[in-house]
Amino acid sequence: MADLPLIISVDDHVVEPPTVWSDRLPSKYADVGPRIVRAPVKELSFIGGKFTAEPGNPGDPGEPVDWWFYEDLRRPLTRLDTAVGYERDEVTLKGITYDDMRPGSFSVPERLADMDINGIEASLCFPTFPRFCGQTFMEAADKELALLCVRAYNDWMVEDWCGSSGGRLLPLTIVPLWDPQLAADEVRRNAERGVHAVCFSEIPPNLGLPSIHDANKHWYPFLDACNETKTTINMHIGSGSRMPSTSPDAPAAVGSTLTFANCCFSMVDWLMSGVFADFPDLFVAYSEGQIGWIPYILERADTVWEENRGWGGIADKVTEPPSELFRRHMFGCFFDDPHGLRCIEEIGVDNVTYESDYPHSDSTWPHTAKLAAEQTADLPDDVVYKVLRGNAIRMLHIDHLS
Repeated sequence: MADLPLIISVDDHVVEPPTVWSDRLPSKYADVGPRIVRAPVKELSFIGGKFTAEPGNPGDPGEPVDWWFYEDLRRPLTRLDTAVGYERDEVTLKGITYDDMRPGSFSVPERLADMDINGIEASLCFPTFPRFCGQTFMEAADKELALLCVRAYNDWMVEDWCGSSGGRLLPLTIVPLWDPQLAADEVRRNAERGVHAVCFSEIPPNLGLPSIHDANKHWYPFLDACNETKTTINMHIGSGSRMPSTSPDAPAAVGSTLTFANCCFSMVDWLMSGVFADFPDLFVAYSEGQIGWIPYILERADTVWEENRGWGGIADKVTEPPSELFRRHMFGCFFDDPHGLRCIEEIGVDNVTYESDYPHSDSTWPHTAKLAAEQTADLPDDVVYKVLRGNAIRMLHIDHLS
């Protein structure tokens, strides 16, 4: 097309500024709430998708690193958190400080400037310290403090990160995963101030939580709130705190290649769960899941529904083909998947959205618009608009960008 539409990225990330929680929590939590401490590294590794990290004492010899301290958790900031502006071979688990980041990682004016460079008008950002769906607070010992931390993050997200962006940064909130009614309350609290996107885990049992199939309908209060308020459920790869891999001794590159797999499994979970019959206005999105695998899964799911539903446990709750449910309720999100675009008709031109993954190591910044133009060159103009912008407006209910 003559002019590429300004992109709406449905998956980017923010590194929270140091005072998000210390500015908002009661003073009695000053020594246990999330706060930044600058100290050298005593130990740092990343094995099986989990950090092993131990700081030295502030003032000890060694290069200083910024650490999040929260209860007994010690979590360093690393180059993997914010890689844009650095050569790929420099992207390691090296501990860093805020001074070592591109400022757009945590500062609104610089983020907007980097979005301009990238051809992006609006961006939805996932958390860093809370992790992709707030697991950090779910794992905390003091749940009263954890709930305050969830609310403080959401207040910062809405009022500061997005509130000062002129509508270009789109609010994405977290919920207290340990209590579905509290989660529902938080969805409604944020919806009252214009939030239409919330994080959730792609596979809750990996977090020790009930599945989407739970016979007691554990998640229904949360799902009801999302359905009622038109809040889209965004499930990022890794939001189950377990990346797919093949063996404990496989290198991280194996899991990085297979990141789509959890989204694939999750999508089948939701399609075969029956929840969409009970929540007809619910949207779910698979952030950073890519899209090239979706046609086969839909074809296979339809075959299973047609041939095996009698003994497969779904005859009474999935009353139409899964592919139809996908097209009404689900969105695939991608940043670099030319194969997926070649089969976009089989996926559904209304179910594909675009992202830049700023500031992570997979990010296409500062070439996102250039890559988008190259990969969508053979698509009709109306489809290009949907993929890069229009579908995101519908998915996230962001009428101000229509």
